[in-house]
Amino acid sequence: MAAKKYVCKVCGYVHEGKEAPSSCPVCKVGASEFEAVNEGGKKKGLDTNSDVYAIIYSAVVVVIVAFLLAGVSSLLKPKQIDNERLDKKKQILASINERNLVDAAATYDQLIVADPIVNANGAEVAAKGGFEVKDMNDSNLPLYIANINGAKKYIIPMTGNGLWGGIWGYIALNDDCNTIYGVYFSHASETPGLGAEIASDKFQNRFTMDKDGNAIVKKVYDENGQVALEVKKGKGDADYHIDAISGATITCNGLDGMLKTKLAPYYNYLKNNAPAVHEVNVEPAAADAAQEVEE
Repeated sequence: MAAKKYVCKVCGYVHEGKEAPSSCPVCKVGASEFEAVNEGGKKKGLDTNSDVYAIIYSAVVVVIVAFLLAGVSSLLKPKQIDNERLDKKKQILASINERNLVDAAATYDQLIVADPIVNANGAEVAAKGGFEVKDMNDSNLPLYIANINGAKKYIIPMTGNGLWGGIWGYIALNDDCNTIYGVYFSHASETPGLGAEIASDKFQNRFTMDKDGNAIVKKVYDENGQVALEVKKGKGDADYHIDAISGATITCNGLDGMLKTKLAPYYNYLKNNAPAVHEVNVEPAAADAAQEVEE
């Protein structure tokens, strides 16, 4: 049998013979560290030290990892969607002062009684489906209606831009469709300690409480139906003014603009659903008695 060549994988020593040596005479490693080579001097099989091997290996690994990531993403997608929906429900509930809940989903189902879609003309486009709306415009305005101890609260979603990124929130109005019951705001990347404070209870309480924690009444729309609610530094009309955060001018300007832009299209719908100012509910017996007195 013709002699074969065996190369040491450790030091490169080449041995000729019928089989690999029991140990390398140079680096002393065992026979298992020898590989047979062709007569042309090349190793049998794929050369693991070649550029071709490196490229093929990398490509295979990338493809495998991509398929694994796609599979994991597909498996986790339903859970991710559920978490996003739950977080949205928590934010809506926060605007009606329901926070730190053990079971937010159950509380949402209990308190939020409707999610219609309305338009800027004051009409109801759909009796439900507001929760699913993503593209808000004047003909596609999501709204949430809560029932708190028998009284309706109208919750309006909004989005805008702060200093570094997006800001968003919800504002809840009492059943008079104008005075504020509660708010919730958050942000993507505002400056900690400054613009990021729009997400703090301390700032959000300014919409419903004075500095001493006493309840106050703030309005959204003026007598002409314009959004008069403002977030500004300094003094303003006590019915509409919210003191801005010191050092967060651009973020607060963005919040102020968001309120004016996003609340305006809801005015006609709210006006149509607000109770008449002079409306009095009179029981039939009381009405008859009043008529007798007039006669």
